[in-house]
Amino acid sequence: MRLRIEQRPEPSAQMRIAAPVIATALTFLAGSVLFAALGYDPLITLHAFFVAPLNSINGLSEWLLKASPLILIACGLAVGFRANIWNIGAEGQLIIGAIAACGVGLFYPNPESPLLLPLMFLAGAGAGMVWAAIPAFLRARMNTNEILVTLMLTYIATLLLSFLVHGPWRDPAGFNYPQTALLPPAAMFEPFDYAYRLNPSVFITAVAVVLMWLFADRSFLGYKMSVSGAAPLAARYAGFRETSAVWTGLLAGGAAAGIAGMAEVAGPLGQLSPQISPGYGFAAIIVAFIGRLNAFGIVLGGLLMSLLFLGGETVQMTLGLPAALTRIFQGVLLFFLLAADFFIYYRLRHIPEHA
Repeated sequence: MRLRIEQRPEPSAQMRIAAPVIATALTFLAGSVLFAALGYDPLITLHAFFVAPLNSINGLSEWLLKASPLILIACGLAVGFRANIWNIGAEGQLIIGAIAACGVGLFYPNPESPLLLPLMFLAGAGAGMVWAAIPAFLRARMNTNEILVTLMLTYIATLLLSFLVHGPWRDPAGFNYPQTALLPPAAMFEPFDYAYRLNPSVFITAVAVVLMWLFADRSFLGYKMSVSGAAPLAARYAGFRETSAVWTGLLAGGAAAGIAGMAEVAGPLGQLSPQISPGYGFAAIIVAFIGRLNAFGIVLGGLLMSLLFLGGETVQMTLGLPAALTRIFQGVLLFFLLAADFFIYYRLRHIPEHA
């Protein structure tokens, strides 16, 4: 039997909406099989992974805290993804934003200044944009592949962070740990309740969601970005410049990631360390596609991905399962989402042997 892949003439709009739900359900099923193969009761383990983390106020607080950078970065990335501008280096842009913001917080002459947080915000956003401007320039002027450039820059950012926290920025009173000194109180978001870590940085994410919705669905520039991604030839015929889409997409992603890095430094962490991010920049790519590059869909995707991070930590502490389980779930979810998308846009047609 021979099969041929054919593009569907009209992809189903209903299935595009249902695909993330189907992918999530299949991920749960695959997780059940995995837990059973490891010798754990699937129902008990899934409960510990997806339900137990939300059984307390602290759990809900951590859920929202981890969802915030994921949603923020995914909103920025979605601007470029709509135009087929593939920024895969948000993790590096987050790290650079965190470095710049922390540098302002540590070395600003007046550590009690009320301007400290706004300056850190601008430094984080600006540094993320500068880091994203490198692949934007190379793509616009030399037609390089932004996927490779943004990804390679992530490794450079990681090494720069390691150099700083092991070298010139290392806290001399930190017992030789690779970390900076704690930021002054004026450089940190004050928690809503000191019993929990949730802080006002979540309002930055809320504003980003609204701005992303206005840009993507209510602005002419957002319309041009969507046309550039869906029909590049039609976009060129209409006079939409590709370089404009490249710069807009990459700078939006860089700014969002840099602000997320600033929020992590000024929020739950309070200092720089090699573990500034558990992989938010990479996970946000999945969040953007779970949310169908739609602002409010990204919110749901971010909450789901945050639960994967939180659940992974819970089963690691309660059941002794490895921390890598979180990344396994992320990968399986992305696999099923891509598979669902494939069958939305394409179909397999049987070809008779005599044809």
